[in-house]
Amino acid sequence: MNETNLPLGRETTYPPKYEPDVLFAVPRNESRAALGLGDDLPFRGVDIWNAWELTWLGPGKRPVVATAEIRVPATTANLIESKSLKLYLGSFAMTEFRSPTDVRDAIVRDLSGCAGGPVDVSLNTDTTVAVLDGQCIDLLEVECSDWKVDAGLLRADAGEVAEESLHTHLLRSLCPVTAQPDMGSLQVTYAGPRIDPAALLRYIVSFREHNDFHEACVERIFVDISEQCRPEKLSVYARYQRRGGIDINPYRSNVESRPDNPRLWRQ
Repeated sequence: MNETNLPLGRETTYPPKYEPDVLFAVPRNESRAALGLGDDLPFRGVDIWNAWELTWLGPGKRPVVATAEIRVPATTANLIESKSLKLYLGSFAMTEFRSPTDVRDAIVRDLSGCAGGPVDVSLNTDTTVAVLDGQCIDLLEVECSDWKVDAGLLRADAGEVAEESLHTHLLRSLCPVTAQPDMGSLQVTYAGPRIDPAALLRYIVSFREHNDFHEACVERIFVDISEQCRPEKLSVYARYQRRGGIDINPYRSNVESRPDNPRLWRQ
């Protein structure tokens, strides 16, 4: 990854007016190559970004506020670097648009160009707090001592078949550029050999000092569970906490589906 022009970790100037040129693309193939992934991906998925601080000037220069739900398909060539998205959305604040539709159309056009594929955007004015489905594994009595990600921690019972969802709020990883902590919740939904929930928790906790982008972490989790536990169906969904008014929520699945976008208690 060429970090020379990467906005993360550098002093930057906030553009005073609408400025799409601040968007910065990060090729997905760099992190995927480390997982042995090529063009034929073992999953489908989407990165869901929620922008909570979007504002612009409407007719008569009266301020308008909204939230934006941004869905970037996992098949796009690039992920969008988070600080550049913050700078980009911030540039709307003192720019006049005739309608919310014009704002949405501009965001769709600019983000699709940066990602290298079609990006879906919707603007919202209200949301509710939700909870994840399935069993929360956070209170299991396990001893955690592995701070380097190790797929070998995962266990599954081939003699018992299950179809369930397991989730944890203990996911933590580190930004690969700034080393700032990224905290969130993770849901694993599967059908196949029963996954040992205690082993899954130890594995997820081992990401606490792992340096990688949100999207790459979720793809690694998907690949590791697929290889170690052999589920027939698998979906992995991370709901990270916001930074700079934006939260990122990668979803990877070998089941054709469009995930919901629930706002969790820490979001």
